[in-house]
Amino acid sequence: MFLSLGLVVFYTLLGLPAAILCVPFTLLTGNISPMYHCGMGIARLGIRIAGLRPTITGAEGVNRKGKYLFLSNHLSNLDPVMLLPEIPVRIAVFIKRPLMKIPILGYCMRLAGFIPVDRKGDVEAARASVRTALDVLQSGISVASFVEGTRSPDGRLLPFKKGPFYLALEAGVPIIPVSIYGTEKMMRKGSLAIRRGRAHIIFHEAISPADYPDRDSLMAAVRAAIASGLPEWMRA
Repeated sequence: MFLSLGLVVFYTLLGLPAAILCVPFTLLTGNISPMYHCGMGIARLGIRIAGLRPTITGAEGVNRKGKYLFLSNHLSNLDPVMLLPEIPVRIAVFIKRPLMKIPILGYCMRLAGFIPVDRKGDVEAARASVRTALDVLQSGISVASFVEGTRSPDGRLLPFKKGPFYLALEAGVPIIPVSIYGTEKMMRKGSLAIRRGRAHIIFHEAISPADYPDRDSLMAAVRAAIASGLPEWMRA
């Protein structure tokens, strides 16, 4: 628990001054890049100081000038802070709507174009999120999503949400499947305690939606790619 509290204090002490400087600059210039890179840099620095070590594979294959939909499995509350700073292009993220209400942080996420998602099963709300994400992609920014929609309770892959695949087919952008594991031991579901350890993050080869006849076959291909990077017991 001490490590968890220390990480929160670290992010608060660095995040508040960064927001005070970067938010006015963004509003005055319309340039979000300094705030985005500052935020990701703080996130990356925090996990390293805390002794949380990511091993990254395949990121060199991501074209830094490309536009993608990154789809990852989800094991722990540590996944976003471990994964997102390692994505080598600027991204917007599907994020639970209540998180957008966090003072300062929520405002910064709105400025960065993050995409709020309701988890109540409302079909129209889900369509609205996909439309927002489509606008983000059309503006030239990549999008990332934890494709299961929630953390796995036992580490095994859950069924995938359909929304990201409608988005991929509509936008026609390549999907980069991402496998992450190790975080399930570092911060278990239902616990606030963080344990030092190593996370493994694997960026797979891009998958083009145009190569698949329908959503289900595209979903199956992405699932196979993500599963291929996970330990055998997680693939069920």
